[in-house]
Amino acid sequence: MVDTLQRYAPNENLRRDEAAWRARNIEWHFAEVQLDLANAADRNATSFTSITTLNFSSREPATFIDFIHESVAEVLVNGTAIDLDTAVLDARIYLDNLRTDAPNTVKITGQAIYSRSGEGLHRFVDPQDGETYLYTQFEPSEARRVFACFEQPDLKTSYRFALTGPADWHLASNQPIVDEVVNEDGTKTVVCSPTPKISSYITAVLAGPYHVVRGEHVQKLADGEELSIQMAATCRASLAEHFDGEEIIKLTSQGLDYYHELFDYPYPWGKYDSAFVPEYNLGAMENPGLVTFTERYVFTSHATEGQYEQRGNTLMHEMAHMWFGDLVTMKWWDDLWLKESFADYIGTLANDEATDFTTAWTTFAARRKAWAYVADQMPTTHPIVADIPDLLAADQNFDGITYAKGASVLKQLAAFVGADAFRDAARAYFRKHAYGNTSLDDFLEALEAASGRDMGQWADAWLKTSGVPKLHVQYETDESGTITSASLIQSGTDPVTAAPIARPHVLSVGAYELDSGKLRRTDSVQVELAGEQVALDFLIGRTVPDLLLPNDGDETYALIEFDPVSRATLLGHLSGLTDSLPRATCWASLWDAVRSATLDAQSYVQAILDHAHAVTDAGVFGVLTDQLATAIAKYVAPELRAGLRQQAAATLTGWLTEFEAGSDQQTTTARTLVRLARSGVAPEVLDAFLGEQPNAYQVTVDEQLLWGSYIALAAAGRLDEAAEARMHEAAKANPTSVAQNSVRTALAARPDPQAKETAFDTVLMARDEQGELSNDALSATALGFTLGSAALLAPFEERYWAAILPVFETMGMEFATRVIEGLYPGHQDLQGSVEQNEALAAATSWLERHEGAPAALKRILLEERAELQRSLQAQAYSRASR
Repeated sequence: MVDTLQRYAPNENLRRDEAAWRARNIEWHFAEVQLDLANAADRNATSFTSITTLNFSSREPATFIDFIHESVAEVLVNGTAIDLDTAVLDARIYLDNLRTDAPNTVKITGQAIYSRSGEGLHRFVDPQDGETYLYTQFEPSEARRVFACFEQPDLKTSYRFALTGPADWHLASNQPIVDEVVNEDGTKTVVCSPTPKISSYITAVLAGPYHVVRGEHVQKLADGEELSIQMAATCRASLAEHFDGEEIIKLTSQGLDYYHELFDYPYPWGKYDSAFVPEYNLGAMENPGLVTFTERYVFTSHATEGQYEQRGNTLMHEMAHMWFGDLVTMKWWDDLWLKESFADYIGTLANDEATDFTTAWTTFAARRKAWAYVADQMPTTHPIVADIPDLLAADQNFDGITYAKGASVLKQLAAFVGADAFRDAARAYFRKHAYGNTSLDDFLEALEAASGRDMGQWADAWLKTSGVPKLHVQYETDESGTITSASLIQSGTDPVTAAPIARPHVLSVGAYELDSGKLRRTDSVQVELAGEQVALDFLIGRTVPDLLLPNDGDETYALIEFDPVSRATLLGHLSGLTDSLPRATCWASLWDAVRSATLDAQSYVQAILDHAHAVTDAGVFGVLTDQLATAIAKYVAPELRAGLRQQAAATLTGWLTEFEAGSDQQTTTARTLVRLARSGVAPEVLDAFLGEQPNAYQVTVDEQLLWGSYIALAAAGRLDEAAEARMHEAAKANPTSVAQNSVRTALAARPDPQAKETAFDTVLMARDEQGELSNDALSATALGFTLGSAALLAPFEERYWAAILPVFETMGMEFATRVIEGLYPGHQDLQGSVEQNEALAAATSWLERHEGAPAALKRILLEERAELQRSLQAQAYSRASR
């Protein structure tokens, strides 16, 4: 910022320089937060009373406090009321005449707003029983929507929460309840013990008639002390019959055992609650003592092993944050990777080593790294250590680079310095910086001390550059076909600096031979690639292997460009590769080749239809069937889609009876079939799923499959009056939030201009005839809208481009992002050349005409345009390869 405090509005978007100015001048001693939530069940109540008392020292006589509010009733500074008209400006409360020689006490009383966007204090009314549920989500900067605070990660303090609500509600925050009083009006007030010093974004509140499962973790520490951690797992009461809370407690206990051993630092947050909450914008959030998870992890339908593994991975990810992120926190959002990359890597490591899930790294290679590769090839790619000038930029940096690329690079780091050195560095880092804030240099210092290696060059190469390195084996042969020279080559260009990518890698290179239809590994040799290439002497003197696989053990972050022999082998014999990790690595690199328009999508679709049924890893099988549907819809030339859909539907229908009834593979196949059926294929399968049970395919039609089938029926134009009546009757019989949102999707999916008009307007306004939409209801409607032909949706494109800037300027970040991404005209059929595509040209024109638009909005549009361009280029390659 500057040394003189500036006042301006709107001022929700805190800048990095402002935060640094405030951090230099403020020492925050404690905060007391009182929230009266007794009126939450009254749907006409828009706000709740929030009273915050902050005690802090200031080196300057002026500062500002963050509070996004409905109203402010009073601000007392050291006991004296100040003029609200001059102090309260938009999202900030400006304070003058502060003491600089003694601490200040500021008490702020106001009304904070109940949220429907999943930001701040979210309110949800259960459609099954009418009960009201509340929970908070604050990252990166939404605590100020609930109470007044210094909303930045490097101003930590101790918080004490007092919560008032109905007497029969479960009320909770980060720390245990130490006092409870029943009030004369029948409500109760609970007071929690003060937290250790934490950042505002990881404080949390939970309130409602939640179902609670309790447990205890007891562990003897290295010094002989016994550590007791009270645990709870909660969900909505209407989901209790589906909730395996005991399993959550068990996994939590396994994770605590593992992390205590790994980090050699006792869990510092007292209790450990895991709350599964509705309409959650994230997978989970690491609030210490009260971790929140999406209730999609409370499985109301058949859950595959892959879904359970993903839930376990999320649980371990959030637990890693109790140390990486909560105990030691980044100073500013530039170093977001210091918590998210670490949690993604160590969470997967814990899921693999501490639980019964044996394919955690395989699923990581297939799913998480694919996310990273997509993000790192966007025009908005950035280094892992990013440049984050303000909160809007921070909000958008929770992406595949910060999470999955960072985790992949940390896995490579562990290979580079050794697992023991990495562990010892983490232990020293926690001991030195506990309850403090750090930056990149602090962790590198710990790494250098533990490993004895200079980490500066490694950090510059991996953490401060952008783009995906590509690896391929280059070899020469003599007339007999014997290899005379061979090297592993690294290529690629940093899209930000245009410099060649030259990163150090420690990895293995595998050689495989076909033997009776199986791909048998004959060699796997570890090499250290320090620059552009390294010799592979183990290949000299032999014939070309059927498959050469760089990154055979998935030790590093890189895409593989297969030599022609290896690619042909894989497309014809991928089911013969029985080792799950290299198989997932091969599938992932072939998928990127489709998206990069170097492998035609129809060949990849054929490979899935020929070989995916042999994949036994539920997580990878789910990835492949998802890619099957996506490849046909986005990357195959339009004139080839109908035939490929029919072929895919016929093959998958055969799989339904080939796989064991009720198995993960059968369940995933059925779900993929109904997705394909949105285009009109496999009508007999839809009719069977929506008809009498049991069906001829011996498929159990659970909630997910039932509603997927109705959505497909609607998108295919077969939701006639009778079918629509049955759909509404099914939703009425079991009025879950899944049912309600699926009805929204189905009605919007109908291939009818009026249905599309209604859906488009509903999403654009985030309202329908019943009032404001929730975050999930908005996205459900947008999904239905996009399930239509390009011709049907074309009339809305001009209106879309006219609306997006007002949407971004008038809606909160969460809603604006869902609207702009949800309605983007991204599903296009290639007609002439890629350059002639009207939707692509419209996006380019808008960006050129709006150079001064907010950077966060332009980032959304740049990424959507890039994905559309990639889709069209793949379609062109598919057409040329017919």
